[in-house]
Amino acid sequence: MATQERPIGFWLKLVDQLVDEQFGASFEEHGVTRLQWQMMNVLTSGPVTEKELADQLRPFFPPVETGTSAELIEELADSGWVEVNDGTYALTDLGTRSLENLRGAVERIREQLTSEVSEEEYAALVTVLQRMASNLGWEDRPDNQDTPGL
Repeated sequence: MATQERPIGFWLKLVDQLVDEQFGASFEEHGVTRLQWQMMNVLTSGPVTEKELADQLRPFFPPVETGTSAELIEELADSGWVEVNDGTYALTDLGTRSLENLRGAVERIREQLTSEVSEEEYAALVTVLQRMASNLGWEDRPDNQDTPGL
């Protein structure tokens, strides 16, 4: 089958897999997972409860389980990046600095991903994917917030 004849599902899954691999390798170098990076991004807006954190991460990680989130937050707390206080999680100063370092790595991956893709092409692609998601039943609701991702 010629490359251009492959269906959209092939390309969506392939790009998702390649992005996951790039993020995984980059984050591993910094001692965190992609989910922990997402958690830290959520915490930049201020302290949140475990439920609020899970709710904000759901669009990126649908099967986020409470236990898994708690374990990952505990690892961030052990590293001094997150403070756990009265059932809420907050980013520490060290966590904020570490997140800035991670953002540099993320920016390099984004640049690699969008190399030779114009801003107009990228915007059109996102618009078409959003429309396709809506066609398949996705609803743009307040709980589908934009959490920093790719």
